[in-house]
Amino acid sequence: MRRLVLLTSLFVFNVCEAPHWCRDGEAVKFVDEVSISVSSGKGGAGAVSFRREAMEARGGPDGGDGGRGGHVVFRVQPQLNTLIDYRFKKKFSAENGHPGRFSNMTGADGKDLILEVPPGTVVKDAETQEVLLDLSEPGDTVFLKGGRGGKGNWFFRTSVNQALENAQFGEMGDLR
Repeated sequence: MRRLVLLTSLFVFNVCEAPHWCRDGEAVKFVDEVSISVSSGKGGAGAVSFRREAMEARGGPDGGDGGRGGHVVFRVQPQLNTLIDYRFKKKFSAENGHPGRFSNMTGADGKDLILEVPPGTVVKDAETQEVLLDLSEPGDTVFLKGGRGGKGNWFFRTSVNQALENAQFGEMGDLR
């Protein structure tokens, strides 16, 4: 889990009707700050399986590859103006990739975690206070990439070694 601090500021004009805290026509700056933890998805493991058919003496390896883990994506939405969605829920994680299956079937990719933020949001590391992202333009920014899926035993077959019983595990996602 990666701990982050999200900051956004909003300037509002001509909202002052209480003269004790601002003057008429003066811009008021609201600062919104939340601390959240995010993690990308882990890749799925490759499968170890062998083809089995009637009237077929020995089928070869047919284990599929694992799916990719989900990415963590920040999406800037111009219609948003606060970080209220992240005030009470503090931990977010993308979905892990699914493992490979028999018949050379690849596992499903994990769903990406999309965090919608208002324009002008700054993403900082919670420990070092280093600015990681400055999100001012509308659009998507991939923050953490999901892990690669592991290879199944079909990937490792050769003309010499046709009955191998090993596959790779999925990789962990980015921690940056």
